[in-house]
Amino acid sequence: MESMMSSLSDSQLREKTAALQERARRGDSLDSLLPEAFAIVREASKRVLGLRPFDVQLIGGMVLHKGEIAEMRTGEGKTLVAILPAYLNALTGKGVHVVTVNDYLARRDCEWVGQVPRFLGLKVGLIQQNMTSEQRRENYLCDITYVTNSELGFDYLRDNLATSVDELVVRNFNYCVIDEVDSILIDEARTPLIISGPAEKPSDQYYKAAKVASAFERDIHYTVDEKQKKCLTDRAG
Repeated sequence: MESMMSSLSDSQLREKTAALQERARRGDSLDSLLPEAFAIVREASKRVLGLRPFDVQLIGGMVLHKGEIAEMRTGEGKTLVAILPAYLNALTGKGVHVVTVNDYLARRDCEWVGQVPRFLGLKVGLIQQNMTSEQRRENYLCDITYVTNSELGFDYLRDNLATSVDELVVRNFNYCVIDEVDSILIDEARTPLIISGPAEKPSDQYYKAAKVASAFERDIHYTVDEKQKKCLTDRAG
């Protein structure tokens, strides 16, 4: 299959993406598309990055596609491995998240290996800390989105506080590749993500209570315990 892919022009190689997307829409399983999809990514990587994924990287991509953890040794190119299952799962049109531990790695990987799916006709997005809601929404709608675990977590929490559909930024979850999985799912998981919503405005009950309280007189309707910082109403109150 590699020799066949290498004989294609750039435009013909890009057309392969559209053909695989159509097969995915027709109901073909991603497992059946995997051999051709990986061959396409390997050829695109050779042309765009000058790197040919080795067999160990292809195997790592297969493991990640199955939703399992692949432990890669130093120098085996795990960054390039991630793009293989990301491309395959993006063919469904439901989106893929590539989750990293910090903004620098997210940007680096998006700008470097992200060239491969871009070359093949997919949209690649990036979420960074100072982005507006509109920018986040646009990037989450891409076929593949690079994002840190904290940004994704907080965007999810903010979406749960949204009062209308227009305020949502994260698309439905479909598939993700987690870089440095031990750091993100074990080390980082010890730090809770906490977000607070805007305080509610006082209701009519609070106004009514304040109006009634203003009519009370100290030592007639209530007494104050300064030491215990308590206010107690008596029988008249």
